[in-house]
Amino acid sequence: MNSRGEIHLVLPDPIERGACFRALATGTARVVRSFASAADYVEAGADADAAILLFHWRQPGDVGGADLLARAAASEGVLAFVAAERLDVAEARAVLRGGAHDLLPAPLDPGRVKRMIEAALGDWHERRRAFAVTAEAESRIAALTPRERDILAAIAAGCGNKAIARRLDLSPRTVEVHRANIMRRAGAANVAELLRLAFLAEQAKGAGGDSIRYGGGSAATAADRALGGL
Repeated sequence: MNSRGEIHLVLPDPIERGACFRALATGTARVVRSFASAADYVEAGADADAAILLFHWRQPGDVGGADLLARAAASEGVLAFVAAERLDVAEARAVLRGGAHDLLPAPLDPGRVKRMIEAALGDWHERRRAFAVTAEAESRIAALTPRERDILAAIAAGCGNKAIARRLDLSPRTVEVHRANIMRRAGAANVAELLRLAFLAEQAKGAGGDSIRYGGGSAATAADRALGGL
C-alpha cells in the first residue's frame, strides 16, 4: 500500500468535474487530480498514487467503468466510488461484485461528494495504519521455521511445554529451546504479544473485501436503487 493518498476524479462532464474538484480541493492541502475520461486516467498511470477514485460508470471511449473498477481493485487500498444515473442488471452485478466502496447517484452533488469522500479518507488512513501493523505481524511470523509454527499453534491452543512435547514427540527441553527461538524471531516481549502477532497474521490470510454501500446504506439497497433508477 504505497499510495500517496490522492483523490482522483474521472468525470466526463466538465461542469460536474470542475464543481467536484473545487469542493474537494478548496481550503485543503490534499492532492486532487481530475480526468475527462477513463482512457485519460489509464494513460496517466496514476493508479499507484490514489486513495480515492470517483468515476462515472459509463465513460466515453473504449475504456469503461468496469475497467476502472478492476484497476482500483488491483491497486490495494484504493476506495472506489461509482457514480451512475441508472444501471441494468449486469452493470449492477458488476459494481456490487467489483469491490466498489460506494455507489453515488448522478448527477453528483459536490457537497455530498465532499462529505462522503472526507469520511472515506478517514477510513483509508485507518486501513493504511492497520495494513502496516498486519504486514509487520506477517513478516515476523513468516520468519519462523515450520517446526516453530507447529509449536506456536500449540501455544495458541493453550498447551504447556509438556503437552506440546507429547503432541509433537519432542522433549520438554527441546520445546523450551524452540519457544525461546520463537520469541526472538518474532520480536515478541511476552506470550501475549506473540499471540497477538499470530492472530493478526492469520486474520490477514482470511481478510475479505468490503460490501458496497449506497450513500452509507446496504448492498441490497444499492442494487435496488441502481436498478430502479438513481
